[in-house]
Amino acid sequence: MIPRYSTSEMTKIWSTNNKYRIWLRIEILACEIQEKLGNIPINTTKVIKKRANFNENRILDIEKETKHDVIAFLTNVAEFVGEESKYIHQGLTSSDVLDTCYSLQLVAASNLIIKRLKTLLKNLKIRALQHKKLLTIGRSHGIHAEPTTIGLKFAYAYAEFERALKRTEIAKKEISVCKMSGPVGTYSNISPKVEEYVAKKLGLKSELISTQVIPRDRHAVFFTNLSILASSVDRLATEIRHLQRTEVLEVEEYFEKGQKGSSAMPHKRNPVLSENLSGLSRYLRSICGSSLENIVLWHERDISHSSVERIIGPDATIAMDFALKRLNDVVKNLIVYPENVTNNLNRLKGLHFSQKIMLFLITKGLIREESYQLVQASAMKTWESIGKQRGKTFLENLYANKFVKKVIKKKELEKMFDNSSYTKHINYTFKKIFK
Repeated sequence: MIPRYSTSEMTKIWSTNNKYRIWLRIEILACEIQEKLGNIPINTTKVIKKRANFNENRILDIEKETKHDVIAFLTNVAEFVGEESKYIHQGLTSSDVLDTCYSLQLVAASNLIIKRLKTLLKNLKIRALQHKKLLTIGRSHGIHAEPTTIGLKFAYAYAEFERALKRTEIAKKEISVCKMSGPVGTYSNISPKVEEYVAKKLGLKSELISTQVIPRDRHAVFFTNLSILASSVDRLATEIRHLQRTEVLEVEEYFEKGQKGSSAMPHKRNPVLSENLSGLSRYLRSICGSSLENIVLWHERDISHSSVERIIGPDATIAMDFALKRLNDVVKNLIVYPENVTNNLNRLKGLHFSQKIMLFLITKGLIREESYQLVQASAMKTWESIGKQRGKTFLENLYANKFVKKVIKKKELEKMFDNSSYTKHINYTFKKIFK
């Protein structure tokens, strides 16, 4: 991933140096148990631990000749260890090291993503409680519907990211596996006890059954989850972008001193952070397909998955980490404009009460279709007057109807134009979400 969308914490997990350190740790752990099993001389592991090292540039030079990264690594380690190096990698195949290392890197990446999600949940909860009863107009199809609250918008996001957290924890568990079963997974020249020992030491579990590799459906679960999580990020970012449109302006991203919105128009304050999150989410959704295709390998293994994973492993997790960090900043510092929220709520002259009036008229003897038509006729007259200073309100148009005048007094009708009903169950909803 390019530095622009990277965090130092996640980048370290995927550094070449960290990868080689993990490879070396896996090889040494294998030597430890091999020595305990009596397969290599006593004190061999002690010597290996003392001497073992590697040089990244030297490994690259060797790989130019061998065309094999693990062999290049082992050759370089042998240059440091000396004669005892012949006991390193005993009974193993390259994928034993590569796949186990990849599992550890994905687990570490998961831990960081989980940490970001937990912080996001805290920030969303704070904003939800802060604006719990700030009424705003809800929109379906982009058109005014009925009121909700700004707090509920944050609460919706909280519930969605809480589900995302649970899925991420499941995905982490799915890829927390170790594979040390040799060339085609049969333990032909290595004891299963080696795998059990190494797995336990690394905090992983032994793969139930493997070929030359860990089954890639596990990795598909991990990367598909990132794609779903990205869509949740995009959903919230898109909501913010819509609410920041000039004609709406109910919320706005924080705009720092010295920040510029346009090279041509000095007045511009654009939702660039949220737009950036939508863009990153598009990329993160794209990895889903390639991770699913990686499940399909020839027989006990081919390396068609390898090049894909070398790219999407670091790139996807780094991009997701960056996106969650940025989303946290946006949520935490988001500006809410209560006056604009209220002005937008009242913009359609009371039309959002249409369902309440329709249901009331049914209690006065109208069948549903009759009530719907009556209310709609008054609503359409109101729609046509939107933007006109002299246009009648929905209440006025309703009371001009003979049937309405007959069954209800104007003061009683006016009482029905009360927004309190839209928040009467909000405590119930918040209690369910914020247990």
